[in-house]
Amino acid sequence: MILNVRRKSEGVRGMEKPHKKLDVWQAAMKTAQMVYVLTSTFPAEERFGLVSQMRRAVVSIPSNIAEGAARQGGREFRNFLSMAQGSLSELDTQLELAVLLGFVSNENLVEITGQLLRIDKMLSGLIRSLTRKDVNNKEKKGSHQKRSRA
Repeated sequence: MILNVRRKSEGVRGMEKPHKKLDVWQAAMKTAQMVYVLTSTFPAEERFGLVSQMRRAVVSIPSNIAEGAARQGGREFRNFLSMAQGSLSELDTQLELAVLLGFVSNENLVEITGQLLRIDKMLSGLIRSLTRKDVNNKEKKGSHQKRSRA
């Protein structure tokens, strides 16, 4: 299978950022590799068309996760995770078009779609977790303020 990729490097040395520990970021990076390998087989005339669009969309997924993780607040992080989900949907649409045009086999589509579904579930779970955390923090803050007024 042409999409079997391995992680070749451990990232930028000395840059142990929090996003690199997130399973969703790691899965998104693997998917980016898969899409780059896949699109390298597309016709040359698609280099500035579908190939460019798909590569931009797939790069946006881990990039938005990383940028959101670097932000201070949970609400900002959730917004960036939401943008990553948007890029995921964009890539899904582009993959469907690539299949219709005969550039992607069903076997490769199944493999990448499985990765996209996995990432989407992970993003949704992380967003839910951050939302619950914000709600709990607001409730604690509200009850603390009530006690200090009494």
